[in-house]
Amino acid sequence: MNNNNLALKAFLSGPVMPLSRVPDPVFSSGAMGDGIAIDPLNDCLYAPCAGVVMHVARTRHAVTLKADNGAELLLHLGLDTVELQGEGFDALVQEGTRITEGQPLLRFDLDKVARGSKSLITVLILTNGEGFQLRPLTTTCVDVGAPLLQLSRTGSAPATAEPAGSGGESRGHVRVALHGGLHARPAALLRKSAQAFSSRAELRFAGRSASVDSLVGIMGLGVGEQDEVEVICRGADSEAALHALLETLATAGAEPTPQPVTPLPVAAPRGAEEPGVLAGVCASPGLASGPLVRLGALHLPDDRGDSQPDEQHRALDQALERVRGDVRATLQQAARQGHADEEAIFTAHLALLEDPGLLDAADLLIDQRVSAAHAWHRAVQTHCGILQSLGNPLLAERANDLRDLEKRVLRVLLGNDGEQAIAAGSLVAAQEITPSDLGPLVRAGVAGLCMAEGGATSHVAILARAKGLPCLVALGPQVLELDEGRVLVLDASNGRLEYAPSAERIAQVAMQREQREQARQQQRARARQAAVTRDGRHIEVGANVANPEEAAEAFAAGADGVGLLRTEFLFLDRQQAPNEEEQQHAYQGVLDAMGESRVIIRTIDVGGDKHLAYLPLPAEENPALGLRGIRLGQALPQLLDQQLRALLRVAPIRRCRVLLPMVSEVDELIAIRQRLDQLAHELGIEERPELGVMIEVPSAALLADQLAEHADFLSIGTNDLSQYTLAMDRCHAGLAARIDALHPALLRLIAQTCAGAARHGRWVGVCGALASEALATPVLIGLGVQELSVSPGLVGEIKARVRELNAEDCRQRSQELLALGSARAVRDACARFWPHA
Repeated sequence: MNNNNLALKAFLSGPVMPLSRVPDPVFSSGAMGDGIAIDPLNDCLYAPCAGVVMHVARTRHAVTLKADNGAELLLHLGLDTVELQGEGFDALVQEGTRITEGQPLLRFDLDKVARGSKSLITVLILTNGEGFQLRPLTTTCVDVGAPLLQLSRTGSAPATAEPAGSGGESRGHVRVALHGGLHARPAALLRKSAQAFSSRAELRFAGRSASVDSLVGIMGLGVGEQDEVEVICRGADSEAALHALLETLATAGAEPTPQPVTPLPVAAPRGAEEPGVLAGVCASPGLASGPLVRLGALHLPDDRGDSQPDEQHRALDQALERVRGDVRATLQQAARQGHADEEAIFTAHLALLEDPGLLDAADLLIDQRVSAAHAWHRAVQTHCGILQSLGNPLLAERANDLRDLEKRVLRVLLGNDGEQAIAAGSLVAAQEITPSDLGPLVRAGVAGLCMAEGGATSHVAILARAKGLPCLVALGPQVLELDEGRVLVLDASNGRLEYAPSAERIAQVAMQREQREQARQQQRARARQAAVTRDGRHIEVGANVANPEEAAEAFAAGADGVGLLRTEFLFLDRQQAPNEEEQQHAYQGVLDAMGESRVIIRTIDVGGDKHLAYLPLPAEENPALGLRGIRLGQALPQLLDQQLRALLRVAPIRRCRVLLPMVSEVDELIAIRQRLDQLAHELGIEERPELGVMIEVPSAALLADQLAEHADFLSIGTNDLSQYTLAMDRCHAGLAARIDALHPALLRLIAQTCAGAARHGRWVGVCGALASEALATPVLIGLGVQELSVSPGLVGEIKARVRELNAEDCRQRSQELLALGSARAVRDACARFWPHA
C-alpha cells in the first residue's frame, strides 16, 4: 500500500474555509501548522483517514491521530471549547485505538457547545509539517466522507531552524545546568518559559521525548544535571522559543538549596546504629522530646468498577479546582508575607495540578468506569513510580509533591477535610509528611517531625526549617512500628531518634529546652526596653504588620513602633476597592493598637506579583519591572489620592509616617510631596505626616543623598532590592535560595544609602527580611542603619542581639565585608566576627 499520498476525507459536514479565515490567531496564523476548517452542520466528528489515536483531550474537545504515513493530525472541535470542561462532548475512542477512515471519533451537543463557546468552527491541523504537504481538494460545502485534502509526503525534511514567523521548526542541543536536573521546580520554570511563545516545544533525551507542557513528562525523562538534551520547537516563533528554552536549561541554580546554614549532619550507616536509636538524615535541626503520634493515612473505599464516567469527571474536576483555589490562596499569602520559598513550592504544586499528562491518565481511567478517587490515586502512583525508578534522589523526593497533591484531592473527593487532632508537644511520625500537612501540625504546636522516607532537600524540609521545627527524614520503616504514646527524643541536629531514652536523658532534653525557653522568655521580658548597644547606640526595633490585629501583637511583643504596614491587606481578596472611610478606619486602628509609638504606613504596592480582581492591569512581559508601587499610583492618581486623604485624616498625624514604594527617581518623590500638601490644604489640615522613600531599586540607593534631601527618612526593602540588584526574580520557582541580601553588592548599596541619608541628617531603616535575621544585625548596625523592622515574634530576639554588640566594632568589621566576593563569604565572616548562640 502506498502511504506517501493520502486523500483526507471530510471529518464533518458543512462549509469549508482556509485557516486564515478562522477567528482565532493561534490557528489563523499557522502557528500550530497547516490545515483547514469546517463550520459543522452535524453533531459527530469522523476520522479523515485510517490510523491510531495518539491523544484524546481530557475535556474531550480534541483528538490527535497518527496517519499510516506518519502524519500527525489534530482535530480541534470549536474555538475556546476547552472552557466547557467536557460538558457537551462524548469521546467515542480511546488513546491507542486503531481506527478506520470514517470512524466516529467525538459526538457533541451542537446547541450546548454553540452556546458555551466562541464558535463551532472545527480545524484540522497537520502538527508535524516537516516532510509533508497539504493541498485542498475543495473550498465549498462538503458532506462527511467527501474528499477534502491531499496529504503528500515530500521526501525531504526542512532545515532545523526556519525563520520565526514561518511556522517552521527549530532544534538545538544544550547541556542542562539546572541544579539537580529537571525535577519539579526546574520543569515548572521550563514550562513557564515555553508559555510565553505560541510554538509547541518538546524535549528529547535518551531516545524518549516529552512535551514541555507536561511537568510529569519532563521529570519522567530522568534528565540530570549536565545531561545533554535536544529541544525542538514548532511554530511561528520557533527560533525565539528555542533560544529562550536553551537559555533556561543552560542557566544554573533552578533548584533552591536551603538558605546557607551550618551543614546538616548525614545519618550514620544503618549498621552503625546504637541500640535504641534510629539513624536518619537531618532535614531541620533542633532537639525535642515528646510522645509519638502517627499521622493518619487516607483509606480508599473499594472500587466496584461501575461508576458513571460523566459524574466522576465532574467530581474530579471540582476537587481539582477546589485544591487549586487553596493553593492559589497559599501563594497569595506567601507573596504578601514575602515567603519566597513557599511561593516556589506551591507554584510548582499549581503547575502539577494542571499537568496534562497526569490529568489525562486519571481521565482515561474514569472513562473505563474507575471512580474518581481511585483514578486519581492510580494516576499519581504511576507517575510517582516513574520518578522513583529513575535513580535520581531529587526526583524521588519530588514524588512527595505528587503524593501531597494526591492526598489533598482525595480528601475533597472523600469528604474527609477534617484535621487529625494532635496534642501540642507531640512528635509526629509518618511515611512522609507533605507541605499541606505541615500547616495544621504547626498550628497544633507539635514538637518535631519524623519521616520514614523523604529527603533533606524536600519541600517539607525547606518549610520545616523556616518554621524552626526539628525534622528527621529517611528513618526507615521502623519508625512506623514504634508504639504511639511512647516518649521519644528527637535529636535532629545529630540525625538521631532515640526510641528508648532513659529518664535521665528525657530530663536532660527537657532541661535544654527549658533553658532555651527561659532565654526566649528573658528576651520577651526585656522586649519593651530599648535596644542599645554596649557602647550606647540606640537602635529602634519595630515590626512589619499587615493589619490592626498584627499591630496589637507587635505592641504586646515590645515593638518600638510599626516599621512597615502593608496596606495591601485592605485591597486584596475582595470585589471592589475600599473607600476612604474604610481605609481611614483601618489605619486609625493600627495607630490605636500601637499606644504612643509611631507607625510607618506604606502606600499600596500592587502590580508585579500582587493583583486586584477589580483593577485589571494590562498584561506585562515583565510584571516586576512594570506598573507597580508608586508607578501604579501615578497611572491611577484617584486611587493614590483616596489613600493619601485617608492617611491625612488619622490622629494624631504626628505618629503617622507615609512610605512610598518603588521610587526610582527624585522627581517622583517631589511630585507626591506636592500632591500630599495640596490634599492637606483641601482638607484644612495644617500638620503633615513624615514622608519617606523605600529603597528597593538600585537607582534609589544610588540617588540616596538626593532623595534624602526631600524625604524625612529612608527605609530599605531588602527583598526587592535583592532581586533587582542580582537580576533574579524573587518569585522565580528556581532562584529563591540564591537571592541573598547579604551579598556584598547589596551591602554596598545599603552603605551608600546610609551615607547619603547622613549628609542630610535623615535616618535609615530596614524593613525587608534581612532585618529579621540575627546574623545580619551587626552588619546593618555597622553600615549605619538606625531602625530594624522585623516579624513581631522576633522583636525580643533582635533587641537582645543588639544589646550584645558594640556599634563601633560593627562599623569597623562591616567595612571588611564590602570587599568580599559572595554572600557565602559574608555569612562565614559574620559567624566568625560576631558568634551568636
